[in-house]
Amino acid sequence: MIPMVNLKAQYVDIKDEIEQGIANTIENCSFILGPNVQAFEQEVAEYLGVKHAISCASGTDALHLALLAEGIGPGDEVITSAFTFIATAEAIKYVGAIPVFVDIDAKTFNITAETIAQAITSKTKAIMPVHLFGQPVDVIKIKALCEKHDLKLIEDCAQSFGARIEGQQSGSMGHASGYSFFPSKNLGAFGDGGLVVTHSDDTAKQLRMLRNHGSDIRYYHDVIGYNSRLDDIQAVVLRAKLKRIDQYNQARRHVAHLYSELMADLPLTTPYEDGIGEHVYHQYTLLCDRRDEVMQALQNKQIGCAVYYPVPLHQQNVFKEDCAGLSLPVTESVAAHCLSLPICPSLSDESIKEIVAVIRQVLLDT
Repeated sequence: MIPMVNLKAQYVDIKDEIEQGIANTIENCSFILGPNVQAFEQEVAEYLGVKHAISCASGTDALHLALLAEGIGPGDEVITSAFTFIATAEAIKYVGAIPVFVDIDAKTFNITAETIAQAITSKTKAIMPVHLFGQPVDVIKIKALCEKHDLKLIEDCAQSFGARIEGQQSGSMGHASGYSFFPSKNLGAFGDGGLVVTHSDDTAKQLRMLRNHGSDIRYYHDVIGYNSRLDDIQAVVLRAKLKRIDQYNQARRHVAHLYSELMADLPLTTPYEDGIGEHVYHQYTLLCDRRDEVMQALQNKQIGCAVYYPVPLHQQNVFKEDCAGLSLPVTESVAAHCLSLPICPSLSDESIKEIVAVIRQVLLDT
């Protein structure tokens, strides 16, 4: 059996450090916004090259709070991708804004400055690009577009922790950016967790209040806020993994490159790296006309595989009314052909070869 992500193997390597940290947290009874949370926020801000890092309860909350802190509200349009997890668009709807979906690039699966430019109207107030599957968006061009039209740039970095664009970390160039620490992410906790980063003192102050019931001073409340705080036990886990994130991401890149090398002669399309940023392969996602046959063969061998995402957001029931008549041909084609294979830092070369052998048998021998 080969799972999509082997979290157990990663845990074994750092077990002693994590268990000692958790034991100390329990001993000290500092569970919410404790010393490990404060230390993690400082360490992660330094790693990402940002002035402020504010942890919260989930990646969805991170995007929601980022939009609120940047003043996005009812009736505002936010341009984003339809080929992403629904949390991206949910966060936009939470603040009363309108998600405007644009098509993606056929190679990177990301929205581009060109597709965004065509959708900007007088109601557009923000752009929320998604660094999908760990492939960085061309933020340099999108940031220039935002500056030209006086728009907020809010990066969805849920899948791109550690990815760099021209030497800068994904998330470090927007007005505010959100990250997810869901366990399977490149930097994952042992439960839900999230982070918002910003260079703005005012935005950071708003975020700290919003995540903690609108309070800057205990029992004094200036705005209606939320209960969205990272707990100290999750911060222990994240601090241990943050020290190793570049190592983890390099291992993911090794896995991805070996997959692509071994499948170069097969009738499918392996992931594309545009050279603008460093892909950190949260997912290894290929395109295949015979996807269902490949999936069935992998499942028969107890090899994990998944389709992210089979139904684009503009075709989901919850958005159908808002998106009536909207056609995004590249998005729809990618959704119909994409398939993600197992990927994690501990995946062995032998396992990769075993997975490819199954795919090869389907595509060449049948």
